[in-house]
Amino acid sequence: MADMNKLLGQLLGSSAAGGFAGGLAGGLAGNLLATKSGRKMGKSALKMGGMAAIGALAYAAYNRYNTGKGEKPGVLPQTAEAELVPVPEGSAFLPSKTDSAGQEALGLTLIRAMIAAARSDGRLDARESQAIYQRIESLGLDPGNQALLVAEMGQPVDMDAIVASATCPEVAAEIYIASMLAIDVDTAAEKSYLAMLAARMNIPPELAAELQRQVMAQAES
Repeated sequence: MADMNKLLGQLLGSSAAGGFAGGLAGGLAGNLLATKSGRKMGKSALKMGGMAAIGALAYAAYNRYNTGKGEKPGVLPQTAEAELVPVPEGSAFLPSKTDSAGQEALGLTLIRAMIAAARSDGRLDARESQAIYQRIESLGLDPGNQALLVAEMGQPVDMDAIVASATCPEVAAEIYIASMLAIDVDTAAEKSYLAMLAARMNIPPELAAELQRQVMAQAES
Protein backbone atom coordinates (compact mmCIF):
# COMPACT_ATOMS: atom_id res chain seq x y z
CA MET A 1 0.00 0.00 0.00
CA ALA A 2 1.30 3.45 -0.89
CA ASP A 3 2.36 5.89 1.82
CA MET A 4 1.53 9.32 0.36
CA ASN A 5 3.56 11.31 2.87
CA LYS A 6 6.63 9.11 2.44
CA LEU A 7 6.34 9.22 -1.35
CA LEU A 8 6.19 13.00 -1.33
CA GLY A 9 9.23 13.10 0.91
CA GLN A 10 11.13 10.75 -1.39
CA LEU A 11 10.27 12.81 -4.45
CA LEU A 12 11.13 16.15 -2.85
CA GLY A 13 14.04 15.33 -0.62
CA SER A 14 16.63 13.37 -2.53
CA SER A 15 18.12 12.98 -5.96
CA ALA A 16 14.73 11.55 -6.83
CA ALA A 17 13.36 15.07 -6.84
CA GLY A 18 15.64 16.26 -9.57
CA GLY A 19 15.06 13.13 -11.61
CA PHE A 20 11.31 13.31 -11.16
CA ALA A 21 11.08 16.98 -12.09
CA GLY A 22 13.42 16.81 -15.02
CA GLY A 23 12.19 13.49 -16.33
CA LEU A 24 8.48 14.11 -16.43
CA ALA A 25 8.80 17.36 -18.34
CA GLY A 26 8.28 16.70 -22.03
CA GLY A 27 10.66 17.68 -24.80
CA LEU A 28 13.88 16.54 -23.11
CA ALA A 29 14.28 13.32 -25.15
CA GLY A 30 18.04 12.72 -25.45
CA ASN A 31 18.91 14.25 -22.07
CA LEU A 32 15.86 12.98 -20.27
CA LEU A 33 16.14 13.07 -16.48
CA ALA A 34 19.55 14.71 -16.60
CA THR A 35 19.26 18.32 -17.76
CA LYS A 36 16.97 19.94 -15.21
CA SER A 37 17.61 20.14 -11.51
CA GLY A 38 14.11 20.54 -10.17
CA ARG A 39 13.67 22.14 -6.77
CA LYS A 40 14.68 19.98 -3.85
CA MET A 41 13.42 20.87 -0.42
CA GLY A 42 15.92 21.93 2.20
CA LYS A 43 16.71 19.73 5.19
CA SER A 44 14.86 21.97 7.62
CA ALA A 45 11.62 21.59 5.66
CA LEU A 46 11.96 17.87 5.05
CA LYS A 47 12.35 17.13 8.75
CA MET A 48 8.60 17.66 8.87
CA GLY A 49 7.82 15.06 6.20
CA GLY A 50 6.79 15.62 2.61
CA MET A 51 3.16 16.60 3.10
CA ALA A 52 3.81 18.64 6.23
CA ALA A 53 6.68 20.47 4.51
CA ILE A 54 4.47 21.53 1.60
CA GLY A 55 1.81 22.57 4.10
CA ALA A 56 4.34 24.57 6.14
CA LEU A 57 5.49 26.48 3.04
CA ALA A 58 1.90 27.29 2.10
CA TYR A 59 1.09 28.19 5.71
CA ALA A 60 4.04 30.62 5.95
CA ALA A 61 3.18 32.24 2.63
CA TYR A 62 -0.50 32.52 3.49
CA ASN A 63 0.19 34.15 6.84
CA ARG A 64 2.66 36.61 5.35
CA TYR A 65 0.24 37.43 2.54
CA ASN A 66 -2.53 38.17 5.04
CA THR A 67 -0.15 40.34 7.08
CA GLY A 68 0.64 42.39 4.00
CA LYS A 69 -2.91 43.02 2.87
CA GLY A 70 -2.79 46.53 4.26
CA GLU A 71 0.31 47.41 2.25
CA LYS A 72 0.44 48.90 -1.22
CA PRO A 73 -0.55 46.50 -4.03
CA GLY A 74 2.25 44.05 -4.80
CA VAL A 75 4.26 45.05 -1.72
CA LEU A 76 4.73 42.78 1.27
CA PRO A 77 6.53 43.69 4.49
CA GLN A 78 10.15 42.60 4.67
CA THR A 79 10.83 39.97 7.30
CA ALA A 80 13.87 37.96 8.25
CA GLU A 81 13.93 34.37 7.05
CA ALA A 82 13.10 31.90 9.81
CA GLU A 83 12.61 28.21 10.31
CA LEU A 84 9.30 26.99 8.97
CA VAL A 85 6.56 26.67 11.55
CA PRO A 86 4.71 23.34 11.57
CA VAL A 87 1.11 23.56 10.42
CA PRO A 88 -1.43 22.97 13.20
CA GLU A 89 -2.85 19.47 12.76
CA GLY A 90 -6.48 19.35 11.79
CA SER A 91 -6.27 22.77 10.15
CA ALA A 92 -7.33 23.45 6.57
CA PHE A 93 -3.68 22.96 5.60
CA LEU A 94 -3.17 19.50 7.09
CA PRO A 95 -5.63 16.81 8.20
CA SER A 96 -4.96 15.29 11.59
CA LYS A 97 -2.86 12.13 11.77
CA THR A 98 -5.95 10.17 12.72
CA ASP A 99 -7.71 11.29 9.54
CA SER A 100 -6.13 8.70 7.26
CA ALA A 101 -8.63 9.31 4.46
CA GLY A 102 -7.95 13.04 4.51
CA GLN A 103 -4.18 12.50 4.57
CA GLU A 104 -4.38 10.09 1.63
CA ALA A 105 -6.62 12.38 -0.40
CA LEU A 106 -4.37 15.42 0.11
CA GLY A 107 -1.21 13.44 -0.63
CA LEU A 108 -2.63 12.04 -3.87
CA THR A 109 -3.78 15.50 -4.91
CA LEU A 110 -0.30 16.93 -4.39
CA ILE A 111 1.36 14.08 -6.31
CA ARG A 112 -1.05 14.57 -9.21
CA ALA A 113 -0.34 18.30 -9.15
CA MET A 114 3.38 17.59 -9.41
CA ILE A 115 2.89 15.26 -12.36
CA ALA A 116 0.67 17.77 -14.16
CA ALA A 117 3.16 20.58 -13.65
CA ALA A 118 6.10 18.48 -14.77
CA ARG A 119 4.27 17.67 -17.98
CA SER A 120 3.38 21.29 -18.64
CA ASP A 121 6.15 22.15 -21.08
CA GLY A 122 5.59 19.40 -23.62
CA ARG A 123 4.06 16.09 -24.59
CA LEU A 124 5.60 12.74 -23.74
CA ASP A 125 6.24 10.34 -26.58
CA ALA A 126 6.68 6.57 -26.19
CA ARG A 127 10.46 6.80 -25.87
CA GLU A 128 10.29 9.44 -23.15
CA SER A 129 7.61 7.55 -21.26
CA GLN A 130 9.68 4.35 -21.27
CA ALA A 131 12.71 6.24 -19.98
CA ILE A 132 10.63 7.72 -17.18
CA TYR A 133 9.34 4.32 -16.10
CA GLN A 134 12.90 3.00 -16.07
CA ARG A 135 13.96 5.97 -13.96
CA ILE A 136 11.09 5.39 -11.52
CA GLU A 137 12.29 1.79 -11.08
CA SER A 138 15.78 3.07 -10.23
CA LEU A 139 14.64 5.50 -7.52
CA GLY A 140 14.50 2.86 -4.82
CA LEU A 141 10.89 3.56 -3.90
CA ASP A 142 8.90 1.17 -1.75
CA PRO A 143 6.85 -1.25 -3.89
CA GLY A 144 3.57 0.40 -2.97
CA ASN A 145 4.87 3.90 -3.69
CA GLN A 146 6.44 2.80 -6.97
CA ALA A 147 3.20 1.14 -8.07
CA LEU A 148 1.24 4.30 -7.25
CA LEU A 149 3.64 6.55 -9.16
CA VAL A 150 3.64 4.27 -12.22
CA ALA A 151 -0.17 4.10 -12.15
CA GLU A 152 -0.51 7.88 -11.90
CA MET A 153 2.00 8.38 -14.69
CA GLY A 154 -0.14 6.16 -16.89
CA GLN A 155 -3.18 8.38 -16.44
CA PRO A 156 -3.86 11.49 -18.54
CA VAL A 157 -3.62 14.77 -16.65
CA ASP A 158 -7.05 15.84 -15.41
CA MET A 159 -6.80 19.55 -14.70
CA ASP A 160 -10.47 19.81 -13.81
CA ALA A 161 -9.99 17.22 -11.08
CA ILE A 162 -6.87 18.93 -9.74
CA VAL A 163 -8.63 22.30 -9.61
CA ALA A 164 -11.71 20.72 -8.03
CA SER A 165 -9.46 19.26 -5.33
CA ALA A 166 -8.70 22.81 -4.17
CA THR A 167 -11.67 22.75 -1.81
CA CYS A 168 -10.40 25.78 0.12
CA PRO A 169 -7.78 28.53 -0.36
CA GLU A 170 -5.33 26.70 1.89
CA VAL A 171 -5.34 23.54 -0.23
CA ALA A 172 -5.12 25.66 -3.38
CA ALA A 173 -1.93 27.20 -1.99
CA GLU A 174 -0.50 23.73 -1.30
CA ILE A 175 -1.32 22.55 -4.83
CA TYR A 176 0.48 25.60 -6.19
CA ILE A 177 3.52 24.95 -3.96
CA ALA A 178 3.69 21.29 -5.02
CA SER A 179 3.46 22.30 -8.66
CA MET A 180 6.33 24.75 -8.27
CA LEU A 181 8.49 22.12 -6.59
CA ALA A 182 8.08 19.77 -9.55
CA ILE A 183 9.57 22.12 -12.16
CA ASP A 184 12.30 24.70 -12.66
CA VAL A 185 9.85 27.38 -13.92
CA ASP A 186 12.34 28.39 -16.58
CA THR A 187 10.24 28.10 -19.73
CA ALA A 188 7.34 30.16 -21.05
CA ALA A 189 5.14 27.05 -20.97
CA GLU A 190 5.86 26.42 -17.30
CA LYS A 191 5.25 30.05 -16.35
CA SER A 192 2.01 30.06 -18.32
CA TYR A 193 0.96 26.84 -16.62
CA LEU A 194 1.46 28.29 -13.15
CA ALA A 195 -0.41 31.44 -14.12
CA MET A 196 -3.28 29.35 -15.45
CA LEU A 197 -3.30 27.19 -12.32
CA ALA A 198 -3.39 30.22 -10.03
CA ALA A 199 -6.20 31.79 -12.04
CA ARG A 200 -8.31 28.62 -12.05
CA MET A 201 -7.89 28.17 -8.30
CA ASN A 202 -8.57 31.88 -7.63
CA ILE A 203 -5.16 32.52 -6.07
CA PRO A 204 -4.55 36.30 -5.99
CA PRO A 205 -1.37 37.44 -7.79
CA GLU A 206 0.11 38.76 -4.52
CA LEU A 207 -0.40 35.37 -2.83
CA ALA A 208 1.04 33.53 -5.84
CA ALA A 209 4.12 35.76 -5.63
CA GLU A 210 4.51 35.02 -1.93
CA LEU A 211 4.13 31.28 -2.50
CA GLN A 212 6.92 31.52 -5.07
CA ARG A 213 9.08 33.52 -2.65
CA GLN A 214 8.67 30.87 0.06
CA VAL A 215 9.75 28.09 -2.30
CA MET A 216 12.79 30.04 -3.45
CA ALA A 217 13.76 30.92 0.14
CA GLN A 218 13.44 27.41 1.58
CA ALA A 219 14.48 25.13 -1.27
CA GLU A 220 17.94 23.70 -0.66
CA SER A 221 18.16 25.67 2.62
